[in-house]
Amino acid sequence: MEHRLISAIETALGWSGATELGKGFARGSMDDPALVSRLLTPNRLLDMAMRRSLHRPQFRCFQKGEEVHPAVYYTDSISPRGQSIPMVDMRGLAKLLGEGATLVLDQANVFDPTLEVACRALQWWSHERVQVNAYLTTNDATGFPLHWDDHDVVIVQLAGEKEWEVRAASRKVPMYRDSDPNNTPSDKIIWSGPLRTGDVMHIPRGHWHQATRTGSGAGKSLHVTFGTTKRTGASWLSWLADWCREREVFRHDLDRWNDPNSTVLTEAATALLGERSPAEFLAAYGQQMPLPRQVPFLDILGPLDAVVCTSHLPPRIQGSGETVDVLSSGKKMTFATEALPALRLLLSGRPVVLEQAAVVVGAEVMEVAGVLVEEELCAVLTPELSSGYTGLVTNAAF
Repeated sequence: MEHRLISAIETALGWSGATELGKGFARGSMDDPALVSRLLTPNRLLDMAMRRSLHRPQFRCFQKGEEVHPAVYYTDSISPRGQSIPMVDMRGLAKLLGEGATLVLDQANVFDPTLEVACRALQWWSHERVQVNAYLTTNDATGFPLHWDDHDVVIVQLAGEKEWEVRAASRKVPMYRDSDPNNTPSDKIIWSGPLRTGDVMHIPRGHWHQATRTGSGAGKSLHVTFGTTKRTGASWLSWLADWCREREVFRHDLDRWNDPNSTVLTEAATALLGERSPAEFLAAYGQQMPLPRQVPFLDILGPLDAVVCTSHLPPRIQGSGETVDVLSSGKKMTFATEALPALRLLLSGRPVVLEQAAVVVGAEVMEVAGVLVEEELCAVLTPELSSGYTGLVTNAAF
């Protein structure tokens, strides 16, 4: 899947792929000014807040460094039958924004098809899970205090500007669950200055940072943060702990009244370490990702005329003699080898118009597409989903 955002990030940061993700601080500017407004605008973010029943902590508001109580900007929408649905009070929210405030919408990709597709493209690029949070700050509002994240982030400034300070890590590769709380910021400032519309910044895990509009006067700032949580050696060991349950020696109780037979356990653990490598864990991790959310296909609503692959990571296609296996999201599907051209097209990550595809790869593409949609590796290309690809990811070429 070739997405304009990925090529813009790589150009801005001087990267040639995802291998640099997490390795060091980087900053640059995108040479595609139309891309930023295509991803998200302040009004589109507010429209999302208005039309959906959002809940704290996914949607939050901050003012003067403190979180505003939801009662200030939430209300209950009462249906004619007395049913109560919590909704954002847009008048209350407007008052906060006029005074100066910061809005945060976590996992904005759940609500917006453009950001959903952008996250999917970044996942195919990085082979890790990615989510995007949106931050709108108005006037002289402060942001979050100096803090660090337990994941690598790529920040894209979409509108206005904001002052940033980035410091070095005070503990190497800190984790969410860790032996050290890592509460003391580093004194070493790596970079400070404004991010302006179109700027991109990569902050690796553990680097302290803060952003603010204090002293900037009237104005706004909208940026999105794409967060990528990579697997670690601790993740591998946790995975091994699940595998150990297959072996009887690990299922026995530890004898607290006599010395446990540590030699037997140590030898079994050493054998397990040698049999299940970190590379095997990473391959298995991709298979363990759940199926994505998507609109189901119902023939009563219309024919299946266009589809797109929506798996979290690129499906693996393996040929073996007269059959082809597709592995993704814990599923393994076997097709006749004649289906290979159709599979490569349908699982490319690009939207596929089936009538056009049939002319090139054969009529069997219709049947193969039906199977992939039924197994939820591909989704119906609804107009709403299609809008997330339009102008950002080209359709499959025939």
